[in-house]
Amino acid sequence: MTNWKIDPAHSEINFNVKHLLVSTVRGHFEKFDATIKSDKEDFSDAKIEFEADVNSINTKNEQRDAHLKSADFFDAENHPKMTFKSASVKKISDHEFEVNGDLTLRGVTKEITLNVIYNGTVDGMGGSEVAGFEVKGKLNRFDYGLQWNGLTEAGGVVVSNEVKIEIFAEFSKVKEASIAA
Repeated sequence: MTNWKIDPAHSEINFNVKHLLVSTVRGHFEKFDATIKSDKEDFSDAKIEFEADVNSINTKNEQRDAHLKSADFFDAENHPKMTFKSASVKKISDHEFEVNGDLTLRGVTKEITLNVIYNGTVDGMGGSEVAGFEVKGKLNRFDYGLQWNGLTEAGGVVVSNEVKIEIFAEFSKVKEASIAA
């Protein structure tokens, strides 16, 4: 079994959601961790685990970030972590996969499907192997108890229920000596 660990300096965990249904608000998580375990070089048998610190959410607006951390949305005080654990990986082509797994937000676990592009594996700095991935998916925030939804003066929705996920991830192969330590 080969182990891979995400390189946070070369990875991004992003999301975007429609605001007033006409513009898009983007955000990301600054603190996260992920691992991949795989016997096959093409990652077609990968076991993936991921977690993000909800308190590290950043939308470039402190007031909005505080609201997202509150009980109206993520309830970070009671649910500080967002997690994902893969259940299956389906190879679509040499570089495309469909990954199904359980996403837990706010204490609610639901199955989600993520579309993954495998950008390949290369020799990285210091001689370690590096693999790159691009991940896209979407979820309905209401399914996870993120129910808040203000209305405009005209009765329109402030925040869409659909959240798009976009991840750019670089993983480094973990050397065997590091695992035993």
